[in-house]
Amino acid sequence: MFGFFKDKFNNLKSTVSNTAQALVGNVVSAAGGEEEFGEFVLDDMEDTLISADLGVDFACELIDKLRDNSKIKPSQVKEYLREEFLKTLKNAGSTELNYIDGGLNIYFIAGVNGAGKTTLIAKLAYKFKNAGKKVLIAAGDTFRAAAEEQLDIWSQRAGADIVRKDKADAASVVFEAVEKAQNEKYDVLLIDTAGRLQNKFNLMEELKKIKSVIDKKSPDSMRESILVLDANTGQNGLQQAKVFSEAVNLTCAALTKLDGSAKGAIILAVAKEMKLPVKLIGVGEKMEDLKTFDAEEFIKALFE
Repeated sequence: MFGFFKDKFNNLKSTVSNTAQALVGNVVSAAGGEEEFGEFVLDDMEDTLISADLGVDFACELIDKLRDNSKIKPSQVKEYLREEFLKTLKNAGSTELNYIDGGLNIYFIAGVNGAGKTTLIAKLAYKFKNAGKKVLIAAGDTFRAAAEEQLDIWSQRAGADIVRKDKADAASVVFEAVEKAQNEKYDVLLIDTAGRLQNKFNLMEELKKIKSVIDKKSPDSMRESILVLDANTGQNGLQQAKVFSEAVNLTCAALTKLDGSAKGAIILAVAKEMKLPVKLIGVGEKMEDLKTFDAEEFIKALFE
């Protein structure tokens, strides 16, 4: 990863403590004290994994492996889960955010309304600005005036520039933003998009139009299509990932509101089912509270 984003933080264990209890503590307790795996214990563990928002298919796969492998004992469940979870995260791909020096880097930000897209964009802008980069934001959620105003306020706080045209066609805003970014030699362009799932067809068409504008105007500048997921949505996050991937070639996910959530297992579910790595996690309200995701750190914090 480009060096200026290598930020570690010390409170990850407390941030994921509720998820750790739901996903690891309760499963280990379900197996506790047994010499061998009986069917009742395995069913109990499976139910516990599902209720922790790991996803039905993934939970069943993990328990079926235990049924088929008599060498693993209940006392080894914690180590077994640790290895399986880490392998799943690594198989989804690199967790490093793509960035290339010396040119324009475009980040397409998608997600449902309320997931935390606007604040994530502001925090990402703030990180890039602190690294000395020239940052532009495109207010592409033109349907909601409040979204544009909120993004304007956040962009000022982050020290980034913004292109906004209230009630205009979103693709025209993005067209203007890409032109400005190219002409004025910006390092980073962050594109906000609408997230109205109520009318899925219209939303998907709008996202495709925006994507085609980028593909035509600056095809080599697209670095990431980031799906923003609220950590508290649990399995709904998987459905959101599937819907948005129909319209946009998603490259990674960002998880917001992880602090205090017991549903952080969605990180694993998205990695397993969508082969989508999580690259950013939001762990609080402050500008500094957007962190780069590290699979090994996350697993360590879950299992400590």
